[in-house]
Amino acid sequence: MIIGVPKEIKEDEYRVGIVPSGVRILAAHGHSLLVESGAGEGSRITDAEYVEAGATIVNQASEVYGRAEMIMKVKEPQPQEYKLLREGQILYAYLHLAPAPELTRALLDGKIIAVAYETIQLPDGTLPLLVPMSEVAGRMSVQIGAHFLEKTQGGRGVLLGGVPGVGRGRVTVVGAGSVGRAATKIAVGLGAEVHLIDLDVKRLMYMDDIFGSRVTTIMSNYDNIYESVVNSHLVIGAVLIPGARAPRLISRDMVRDMKGGAVIVDVAVDQGGCAETTSPTTHSKPTFVVDEVIHYCVPNMPGAVARTSTFALTNVTLPYALKLAERGFAFAVRADAALAKGVNLYKGHVTYENVALALGLTYVSLDQCGFGFS
Repeated sequence: MIIGVPKEIKEDEYRVGIVPSGVRILAAHGHSLLVESGAGEGSRITDAEYVEAGATIVNQASEVYGRAEMIMKVKEPQPQEYKLLREGQILYAYLHLAPAPELTRALLDGKIIAVAYETIQLPDGTLPLLVPMSEVAGRMSVQIGAHFLEKTQGGRGVLLGGVPGVGRGRVTVVGAGSVGRAATKIAVGLGAEVHLIDLDVKRLMYMDDIFGSRVTTIMSNYDNIYESVVNSHLVIGAVLIPGARAPRLISRDMVRDMKGGAVIVDVAVDQGGCAETTSPTTHSKPTFVVDEVIHYCVPNMPGAVARTSTFALTNVTLPYALKLAERGFAFAVRADAALAKGVNLYKGHVTYENVALALGLTYVSLDQCGFGFS
C-alpha cells in the first residue's frame, strides 16, 4: 500500500503522523511511504531521517494526497485539504466529527473512508489510540492551569500547593477517565486539594484506592458539580463519550459564580467542550475570559509538546496502520472489531452511531455497507 504523511497545517500543530521507526517497520513489510517535505520539523525530525528509514520525500501536499491510498496524519483535514482527498481514500487520523458538521459533510461528499483514532475501541471499553494523548493533555492541564492562576497571567494569584500557614489551591477534575486520572496524578503531586467527579462508582473506588485521602471522590450530579466548581481555583474538564459531543456539565451559572481569577482548562474542547462557555482557542492565543474566569480551550494541547506526543502517538497508531496496509481495509475491519469501531464514515455513509446522532444524520452500520459482521 502507498501511505501518505502530509505536513500538519492546523494552526500551531507541530506533531506529525509517523516517526522514522514507524516508517522503517511499514517499509520492511513492503509498503511505500510518501512524506511531505518538512512534515517532521515541528517534532524535530528531519527529512533525512525519514529517507534513511525508507520513506520518499515529496515537496507538495497535493502529491501526497494524489498518490497515497491511505493518508496517515494527526489532526482532521483543514478546509484547504478537503479538495485534495480522493473518493475511496482511507483517512486515518484524529477526526472528532461530532462537533464538526462542515468537515463531516466534506468527507461524506468526497466518499472518503474515515477511520478515527479516537473511536477505535477494545472490548473492555478502552480507547487505545486516545490514551497516550489523554495522558499528555491530562498532565499538561494542571501545569497550564497553575501557570494561568499566576497574577501576572491575570489569574487569582494562587499557588496550588500552598505554603505552611496558607491553604492549598483547590482543583476539581470533572471526569475520571484517562485525562482525569492523569490530571489528578499531577495535581496531587503539586500538593493541591483535589476533588474528582465521575458517574462511574467503580472508577471513583479505584481512584480512592490509589490516592486515599489525598483525593476527594464525588458522584457526578448537578449539585455536586456546582459546589465543587464554584469553590475551586482550577477546574479541569475531562469528560468523554466516545465519538459523541461532550456533555455540557459546567453551566454558565457555575462559571458566573466561580472565584474571580479562577481557571478552567477544558480538555474536552475537541468534542465540543464540557463547559457552556467553552470556545476553541489556539496555542498562539490560548485563553479568553468569561465572568472573570480564565478559559484555556486549546483543542490540540499535546501539540505543544510535539516530540513527546508524536512518538507516543506512533506507538499506538502503527499496529492498526500495519493491519490496514497488510490486509486491506475490508479484511482488516472484518478481522478486528476494535478497528471496525474506528470507521466513522464509509463512502458517503455515517457508520458511527454517536456521530450520526450528534449531527442529525442517518446512521448506516458497516453490516449495511456489506461487511457482514452479524
